[in-house]
Amino acid sequence: MTTFIDSHAHLADPAFDADRDAVIERARVTGALAIVCIGESLHAADRARAIAQAHPGFCFHTAGVHPSDAAGFDPARDPDAIRAHVAAGAVAIGECGLDYHYDHSPHDRQRQAFEAQLALAAELDRPVVVHTREAEDDTRAMVVQAGRAGVRGVLHCYTGSASLAEAALDAGWCVSFSGIVTFRKWTDDALLRLVPADRLLAESDAPYLAPVPNRGKRNEPSWVSLTVARLAAARGVEAAALGPVTADNTRRLFGLP
Repeated sequence: MTTFIDSHAHLADPAFDADRDAVIERARVTGALAIVCIGESLHAADRARAIAQAHPGFCFHTAGVHPSDAAGFDPARDPDAIRAHVAAGAVAIGECGLDYHYDHSPHDRQRQAFEAQLALAAELDRPVVVHTREAEDDTRAMVVQAGRAGVRGVLHCYTGSASLAEAALDAGWCVSFSGIVTFRKWTDDALLRLVPADRLLAESDAPYLAPVPNRGKRNEPSWVSLTVARLAAARGVEAAALGPVTADNTRRLFGLP
């Protein structure tokens, strides 16, 4: 059995309302050592905190504002709400970042919200969980600047270029891959080999992006082992060896016990 930590799961999503505890237990018995429950909005962060409190030592939560919701980011209120989550045990800021593909929020508002959350990460000494899509130049500039300020983080569910990954790695960041790497359309195994072993994370992004052979189903953390196996095959190593490495990297980044 491959052990792993799911570094990014949206367990607060209503898709899990009917059987969330069973999903968490399935993850535990299939090799998960922990799950990082993402608060991609302040409402989701409240729910994620409750999940973490109900499963202490196994589930951990984050708090932030997704770029799709950046138009509603309130600089007078939202940073204080994120600070309160960190005081209550949130292990990271985010999911935040830039998404110019869906364009749900104006680009300038996305950059402002992202910059504010990077500043919070520096202030609170927490890593940042970053979503980036079709915004490579701005993401690169902001990640490099944040790295110079001592901020560390992860580019989650990564599907971008090698050059952006290298910029993040040079800034001391990690890169995480999801079930997308198991899809037939995935062709960039060189990217999977580019990330050093000590910066590589694995995630579900549940309930989205279920890995093959479960593609199209509601994703869940127990299937991260399939993503780890695909990463291991691309890197020419055994999944049983790579899983614990990605788990250790996740523990180190988020300060998990």
